[in-house]
Amino acid sequence: MKILAFETSCDDTSIAIFEDEKLLVMETASQIKIHNITGWVVPEVAAREHANAIFWVLDTVLEKTGVQLEQIDYIWVTTNPWLLPSLLTGTTVASTISTLLKIPIIPINHIQAHIFANFLEREEKEIEFPVVCLTVSGWHNDIYSMKDMWDLEKVGSTTDDASWEAFDKVAKMMWLGYPGWPIVSQMADEYAVENNKNIDEIVFNDVQKKPLFPRVWLTKKQADFSFSGLKSAVKREVDKRRGCIVWNWVKPVPTKDLTLEDKKEISYEFQEAVIEVLAYKLIQAALQKWVKTVLLAGWVSANNRLKQEITKLAKKNNIEFLHPVSNLYCMDNAAMVWILTYYRVKCWEFEKKIWVVKV
Repeated sequence: MKILAFETSCDDTSIAIFEDEKLLVMETASQIKIHNITGWVVPEVAAREHANAIFWVLDTVLEKTGVQLEQIDYIWVTTNPWLLPSLLTGTTVASTISTLLKIPIIPINHIQAHIFANFLEREEKEIEFPVVCLTVSGWHNDIYSMKDMWDLEKVGSTTDDASWEAFDKVAKMMWLGYPGWPIVSQMADEYAVENNKNIDEIVFNDVQKKPLFPRVWLTKKQADFSFSGLKSAVKREVDKRRGCIVWNWVKPVPTKDLTLEDKKEISYEFQEAVIEVLAYKLIQAALQKWVKTVLLAGWVSANNRLKQEITKLAKKNNIEFLHPVSNLYCMDNAAMVWILTYYRVKCWEFEKKIWVVKV
């Protein structure tokens, strides 16, 4: 059985071909250089770039595998949620191929696919349910309780901004480029090394130095998140260090630029404020649900500092912590689309007539 998988939910055009359980090839076209100009993903621009890249990516995977479209048995495509113009590009191409060649097409939920990325390159038995999973990417910053693969209950969500969005906006405040979290994270790591910050021994309420930015708990028993206030605190600190003055009550005018040391320190303090809350709320949700396994998913799950903090808290509470085995699977990719549907097919009796869905 040969499967063609599409993922175009945001700014990565990713297509993969699988044969049964084996990944034959996956190709992903990134739009980072384009969106670096604006410092954020502009939906219309992203959709245009998908349209420009999708046939090249499709031709590439077909050429590398030697597979003809007529040989494809099923098409799997992300249909929701995320940026509608981007999603429409992938679903239009996928549904056109499906209609012309009469190939069944299966819609996939983007967030659920991110969660299932934890099964890539793992045996099914390695993840023991029930589990609690934290998704940290794009617009979604949620905690899910899962009694089994298909029983998802959202127990916490962001009330305003997601952590990735906060990282990107902080990076934009300091003119660091896009995407924000890898750059901010790198600067934070450099600051930690240069200032002898031992990650395993960080004490957030150290009496010698009060944290620069607040931890937004809402309530510690609540699994929801809020990062808009933290972004405002960073903006005030940036303006303070740039010596901003208000000119004509319209726009703050800086009198100087941030130094490299300023950028590193702000990045470090901001990242710690985000990560402490993310890690704590994930473990608290696990304890409240009486589960012994937690998962991490989404692009920010590639953040080493986040994984270190969750590992530390999980070990302290005798909880197993798992995350995608490769940072490639943290990003938007067609492999996660495939693994989700693979388990759908495996766990349920697969009938073609049920899964022929128009998107």
